[in-house]
Amino acid sequence: MDRPTISTRKGLKRKLEQDFEQENRGRHKIPAAEGFETHQKLTHHIHSLVDILNTTFSSLESDRAAAKRATSVLSQIAKNEEVVDTIVDCGAVPALVVHLQTPPPLRGENGPKLYEHEVEKGSAYVLGLLAVKPEHQQLIVDAGALTHLVELLKRHKSADNSRAVNGVVRRAADAITNLAHENSGIKTRVRIEGAIPFLVELLEHADNKVQRAAAGALRTLAFKNDDNKKQIVECHALPTLVIMLRSEDTAIHYEAVGVIGNLVHSSPHIKKEVLLAGALQPVIGLLSSSCSESQREAALLLGQFAAADSDCKVHIVQRGAVKPLIDMLDSSDVQLKEMSAFALGRLAQETHNQAGIAHNGGIVPLLSLLDSKSGPLQHNAAFTLYGLVDNEDNVADLIMAGGFQKLQDGEFIVQQTKDCVAKTMKRLEEKIHGRVLNHLLYLMRVSERNVQRRIALALAHLCTPDDRKVIFLDKNGLDLLLGLLEPGSLKQQHEGSVALYKLATKATPVSPVDAAPLSPTPQVYLGEQYVNNPTLSDVTFLVEGKRFYAHRICLLASSDAFRAMFDGGYRERNAKDVEIPNIRWEVFELMMRFIYTGSVEVDIDIAQDLLRAADQYLLDGLKRLCECTIAQDISVENVSLMYELSEGFNAMSLREACILFILEQFDKFCTKPWSSCLIQRIMPEIRNYFEKALSKPANLS
Repeated sequence: MDRPTISTRKGLKRKLEQDFEQENRGRHKIPAAEGFETHQKLTHHIHSLVDILNTTFSSLESDRAAAKRATSVLSQIAKNEEVVDTIVDCGAVPALVVHLQTPPPLRGENGPKLYEHEVEKGSAYVLGLLAVKPEHQQLIVDAGALTHLVELLKRHKSADNSRAVNGVVRRAADAITNLAHENSGIKTRVRIEGAIPFLVELLEHADNKVQRAAAGALRTLAFKNDDNKKQIVECHALPTLVIMLRSEDTAIHYEAVGVIGNLVHSSPHIKKEVLLAGALQPVIGLLSSSCSESQREAALLLGQFAAADSDCKVHIVQRGAVKPLIDMLDSSDVQLKEMSAFALGRLAQETHNQAGIAHNGGIVPLLSLLDSKSGPLQHNAAFTLYGLVDNEDNVADLIMAGGFQKLQDGEFIVQQTKDCVAKTMKRLEEKIHGRVLNHLLYLMRVSERNVQRRIALALAHLCTPDDRKVIFLDKNGLDLLLGLLEPGSLKQQHEGSVALYKLATKATPVSPVDAAPLSPTPQVYLGEQYVNNPTLSDVTFLVEGKRFYAHRICLLASSDAFRAMFDGGYRERNAKDVEIPNIRWEVFELMMRFIYTGSVEVDIDIAQDLLRAADQYLLDGLKRLCECTIAQDISVENVSLMYELSEGFNAMSLREACILFILEQFDKFCTKPWSSCLIQRIMPEIRNYFEKALSKPANLS
């Protein structure tokens, strides 16, 4: 996972502005860009300020005062980012770079200069504001600014440790930060110019603002630059940075944890050195900082510490990180939640940590984060839950909290998260046996109704075929699922129908219409050539005034109805012609074709009439063919009529197909005004269907 860049350019600029305004509070306000009526007037004014800078590089008192005022006005104007390009176009950069240096002394000059350090500080500040725009960074560096900025850093060694010295050192560090921001070439130039050792020294400066500025510069220089990281560590920055982590000044510990985070990123050997320097406990302490940015950095850093080292994962938890990390999941700050979930996800790769995170209440807030609209946050939460369900002790807690439904119904933004959730569901399924299943069955018996239903819903999807009878018949799980279909909550009805359909497909993996053989016993057929063939015919049927030639031996073998007709005491027994008053010719011909051949193509237009005939003459195989064709035509609009049809002709396969269709399409089905009545009416049949299906041994389903 790439380390997020939490400090943005706007943040850098805002920091510079806030510091400047704090220093100048109460002083005379100098007009900024908004004080000029036209761009032309503003450009003219900037040119005049640049001209002043170009002509005042001397130690004369008047020149120093004019240069100080010029840098002060330019800094006010440069706060408006829209004007920065104009300032650069007016030639301000080379003029400002010159004033980063101390002017040559006057003849016979002794003692401090007027505005000593002030002009240099103002110049560094303006250059830092101009460097906020990436396109100006290289221009400033090419003008020679880096060499002079590094020299300014050295002024902290001056015997005069005045406020002015502190100010110029801090502004120099801030300017280096902005110049190097997301610019790998300049980061390298800064190291070559020798700035890093001086910045490390400044971490121990007595002035907090200087410490903060130095840490901010090191943080930027360390980001994705291995050589800079190496030099920072070699300059012995780590012990001081670890001490800074414990600072009560939020600005200092925020920058310190940021430096350490960038040093550790993608550098396993530096991570080990950081841990040896004693960083772990103070980083954990920052999880409770009043600064959300420090919390964020600390959580991210703990996730990096926990990446591959199992011992470190355990130590982080033992030292108290879990509770504050879980508390952070409820923050309103999306990035804070994301980093917390990231750290917990890394920690959740160890068995005992998994139990600890769940025990400290981590499951519920993590499940809530699955609803997030932030892809990274959603993924980190899903990854943590994947880790937690690896521990059998957590499975029941997750299911009781509605975790299965969250995972099943969640709308996940990125494919990586979808894959992670699928693996979590698979892992859950693998855990549903032995003591986990026994625990869930116990909870399904003694818990409150909502929890019982959540468990039954999850088990419908997760249980093995061998366990379904115990769960849903012996332990009354079926009653809980059927209860969800009762009118009331559409959400509950949806969940219940989905679970029942899943259970049905587990119990009966093939369609009910396709499951049974066409004929209960093997049968020999006369063949197609004898259909309506007078050859050897010994009985004739009159259908719609037309004769249909048949053979008693074939009819007797086909069904009990024909056996009763020709072997019983009915008048048809000895009749040569038998009248069929209630069946159309096309239907009768297809029925006879089935009797003679054992198969027939059933078109939907004739299927219902043929079903009626097959039921009348007890032709079970033909009934199944008709039911199969009719079942393909079931829709939300006609399912009620289809169910009535199945009842009228005792078409059990069609009835079961209607039940499965209703369960599968329940969301659409329940929009119909008559749906509630139909559900109430068929509820006993739904129960009968499942009791029959679940009673079968698993290997016969």
